[in-house]
Amino acid sequence: MVNGIEYYLKKNEEKLFSYKIGEEEEKLAEKYGVLSYMVDRYLNFLGSKTEDFLSSCSVPLKQVVRCNTLKTDCDKLVDLLSERKFSLSKIGWSKFGYEVKKSPERPSLGATLEYMKGFYYIQGKASLIPPEVLSPSEEDIVLDMASSPGGKTTHMAQLMKNRGLIIGLEKNQRRIQKIKSNLSRLGVANTILFQMNGEDVLRLGLSFDKILLDAPCSGEGLMPLDPLRKTRTQPEDLKKFLKTQLELLVSAYKALKRGGRLVYSTCSVAPEEDEFVVNFVVKYMNAKIERISGFPAERGLTVYKGIEFEREIEDCIRTYPHSNGMEGFFVCSIRKE
Repeated sequence: MVNGIEYYLKKNEEKLFSYKIGEEEEKLAEKYGVLSYMVDRYLNFLGSKTEDFLSSCSVPLKQVVRCNTLKTDCDKLVDLLSERKFSLSKIGWSKFGYEVKKSPERPSLGATLEYMKGFYYIQGKASLIPPEVLSPSEEDIVLDMASSPGGKTTHMAQLMKNRGLIIGLEKNQRRIQKIKSNLSRLGVANTILFQMNGEDVLRLGLSFDKILLDAPCSGEGLMPLDPLRKTRTQPEDLKKFLKTQLELLVSAYKALKRGGRLVYSTCSVAPEEDEFVVNFVVKYMNAKIERISGFPAERGLTVYKGIEFEREIEDCIRTYPHSNGMEGFFVCSIRKE
């Protein structure tokens, strides 16, 4: 399969990584502080909405918290934070998510007693979507293939009511300590962590009912939160990311039980890291895409830079700051039949 990945990359490399940098690209790049090659890509799949997107990446997003029902009641949390002059508004499509409409100067959202007690977790709005799409049950054996810093791990534990089993993988010891801290603070008791590369998951000898692969990526969708993302990723970096993502996704798919569901997500709007990666397992491994609905999002791309993806890739979703009011994310639900 490694040879298959290499062939897939080599076959499409010229189309993926050739760029047209003209006057329009240079002008928009200078205006919004991004790299010129990025503008060429955005024009390719966003077209006339490119400047709307780039403009929105300079506007701060509202803070979001996830009420942690393993520790408290959500109505109680709203009241407690209201007493501290925070105003929360329920996100209609999320089970536990709240937008912070108003905050006091002090304390900060991460310095309240309620935060320290684990009553809530601070996160981006779009990052609420992948665990809810996966929707793990109390009986499931679940794999979180790249679990740092633990936000989605703890979200899944909450959906599972602290029952079933979550196996979390992380190769970096320092990050494991961060995950442990969040598990402890949020009262998670159904999760076991392993220090290992996600690509090596088959060494565990386990198969899983559900798998979340929130893949390591460029973070190109986080530009509204982190301006450094506007210039951090070069084309060579994208090549490295997508190869790793392909290897992780193939390993995840092999570890999935027949009939099981795998959710692949990134905090990136780059088609190279999103549709192009998922397309591999659909085209060459007979994976089936499940249509995601019920979230404010755009459909997955079916063509990019002359590369046509399998039709069902459209059933994946993308979020953007300019059209959905949240960070850029890609989420795809994959069934193994």
